[in-house]
Amino acid sequence: MNRWLSLRAAVVLLVVVGAVACGKKQPPIARPIPPPPPVSTPVTPPPEPPPPAPTEPTPAPAPVAVPEDSIASRSLDEINKNSPLKPVFFGLDQSEIDQAGQQALANNADLLKRYPTWLISIEGHCDERGTAEYNLALGERRAVAARNYLVSLGISADRVKTVSYGKEFPFDPGHSEDAWSKNRRAHFVVTAK
Repeated sequence: MNRWLSLRAAVVLLVVVGAVACGKKQPPIARPIPPPPPVSTPVTPPPEPPPPAPTEPTPAPAPVAVPEDSIASRSLDEINKNSPLKPVFFGLDQSEIDQAGQQALANNADLLKRYPTWLISIEGHCDERGTAEYNLALGERRAVAARNYLVSLGISADRVKTVSYGKEFPFDPGHSEDAWSKNRRAHFVVTAK
């Protein structure tokens, strides 16, 4: 019996060792799969571009005309000689700006906005009638009225100076109402650009 028990114990031991040995299986090791062999597709080079078509010689470009209103390149003397800034005319003993004067000032403001570096002087002028003192004061009122109107249209006040010449520099030296109406004015001079 002892033998029988020993044999039984040996069998049980073998079964246990076998079970343990079977339970400790190592997981399979993952080995990298080699990439598939490259597929050889024939590579065709891009077609060559066709040769350029023969062209006729291009004529030389025409010279670019400078617009008439392009006055930025002119000197101050040239600008003031044919001034793009229009004068404002006044009635006898008047310094109020009428409808025509407002339109002239609106056009002048547009030009000054297009050339924002320009500085101007507004000269107040009168006709030959009246005293020198009266005409200097009236010329000043006319120049200041024109300046204030320009400022109301968006022109910076520091770009505009005023001066009165009274009756000292008439535009028309005649001694008639026609001549005097031309002399009662606010005249614009570009002083810097």
